[in-house]
Amino acid sequence: MAHNNGDYSAITPEIEVLAKKMTDNSIIDPSLYSKYNVKRGLRDLDGKGVLTGLTDISTIIQNKNVDGKLVPCDGELYYRGYNVNDIIKGITDDNRFGFEEVVYLLLFGEMPNPQELHDFKELLVQYRTLPQNFVRDVILKAPSEDMMNSIARSVLTLFCYDTNPNDTSINNVLRQCVQLISVFPLLSVYGYHAYNHYLRDKSLYIHRADPSMSTAEVILSLLRPDRKYTPLEAKVLDMALILHMEHGGGNNSTFTTHVVTSSGTDTYSAMAAALASLKGPKHGGANVKVYYMFEDLKKHVRDWNDDEAISAYLEKLLDKQAFDCKGLIYGMGHAVYTISDPRQVILKGSVQKLAEAEGYDDEFNLYEKVERLAPEVIAKKRKIYKGVAANVDFYSGLLYSMLKIPCELYTPMFATARIAGWSAHRLEELVNPGKIIRPAYMSISKEKKYVPLEDR
Repeated sequence: MAHNNGDYSAITPEIEVLAKKMTDNSIIDPSLYSKYNVKRGLRDLDGKGVLTGLTDISTIIQNKNVDGKLVPCDGELYYRGYNVNDIIKGITDDNRFGFEEVVYLLLFGEMPNPQELHDFKELLVQYRTLPQNFVRDVILKAPSEDMMNSIARSVLTLFCYDTNPNDTSINNVLRQCVQLISVFPLLSVYGYHAYNHYLRDKSLYIHRADPSMSTAEVILSLLRPDRKYTPLEAKVLDMALILHMEHGGGNNSTFTTHVVTSSGTDTYSAMAAALASLKGPKHGGANVKVYYMFEDLKKHVRDWNDDEAISAYLEKLLDKQAFDCKGLIYGMGHAVYTISDPRQVILKGSVQKLAEAEGYDDEFNLYEKVERLAPEVIAKKRKIYKGVAANVDFYSGLLYSMLKIPCELYTPMFATARIAGWSAHRLEELVNPGKIIRPAYMSISKEKKYVPLEDR
C-alpha cells in the first residue's frame, strides 16, 4: 500500500482507483431527468426558478406582461418595494454614504428617519469590535490562502464567544446578525493581512476601525498601510456594497440561508453555510473569474482595439481552448435577467468615472468592448433560449482592482455586503416558521439481492 509520506493532501493511487469506481457507479442517465420531469437546479426548461417560498425583502423583475404574454424587459431590482435605482440616486444626490441606511431598510422593512439612522449607525459602531485577543488567537494563528474559508472559520469560532449562541428568539438572532454585519469587514481584511504576512512574507499591520467612518471607509482604511483613500473611492465602494446586499430569496446562498435556518440551527452555522455557497465560482466567486479571464485575454490579445482578435479569443473560451477551459465567458449571462442586469448598469457608470479618475481608461474600454462582442459570439456558438447580457460580476472585478483591493478579497467584499441580505432572510424565516425545507429526490436504484461478504 502506498503512503502519503506525511503529505496530508496527497492523492494516493488507492484513492484514484476508488474515485474511478465511485464515478462509474454514480453516473445517472441524463435522459431520466426529462423522463421524470426533474427540474435540475430547481429551474424549468425556460430557466425560470421553481417557486419554493415567499419573501417581502426584495423583488426581481425580468419580464412584463404585454397583451397577456410575458415579454423580456430591462431588469429591475427592488429592496422592500423601493427601486434600487431610486435608492442609489437619492444617496448619490445627497453625496453621502448609504450602506448603513439600506441595511436598516432590509432588516426592518422601512426607510429610517434621520434619528433612526443615527441610532442604527451608533449600534453598528458599538458592535464593530471582536472579542479580546480574537484577532491574535483565531485569525493570525491560522492564516489561510482562502479568505472565504477564513471568514467562515471566524464566524463559527464566534459561536464559542457568544454566551447565548443557540437561542433563536428574534431578539437574540437580530443581535447576532447586527454584530456579524458590523464585524464582517474586520474578519475579511484581517484575514487577508494574516495570509499576506504569514504565507506571502509581507509586512503585517492591523489597524483599528475608526468609529466615525462608514463601512466602505472602514474597509479601505483597514486594508491600506497608510489608511488613505479618496472620497470617490469610498463612495464607489459604498455603492457596490449596496448593489451586492440582496438579490431575491432564490439565489444560491440566500436559499441556503433559508434551508439551514428552517432546520432550527444557530445563526453562526447558518451564515457559515451561506458563505460556503457564495464562495463557488458559479455564484459569488464569479467576480474573481472575470478578473483572471481578462488577465488571460490581455496576454493573448495585444491590440485591445482589434475586435476580430478579441472575438476569436472569446470563441476559444466557449470552445474550452482558453483560460480555464470550462467553456464559459465569465460575467456574461444571468439565471434571471435577459435584457440587462440593473446592478451592472448602475455599477458600470461608477466604474467608468473611477477609471477616468485613476487612469484606467484603456482597461475600461476593453471591458466595454468584450461586453459588446460576447453576446454576438455566444449567439453564434450556442443555441440559447434567452438573451445574454453582462451581469454584476462583469465590472466588479475591474472596480476592485482599481480600488487596489487584492483578488483574494473580491468574493469577501461580496459577502460583506450580502450578510445584510442573509440576515434579513434568516429573520424572515424565523418570523414565519414553517416545515423544514426538504425537497424530494427520486431514487432510480434497482433492488439488489444481498450477497454475503465471503461470496462476493
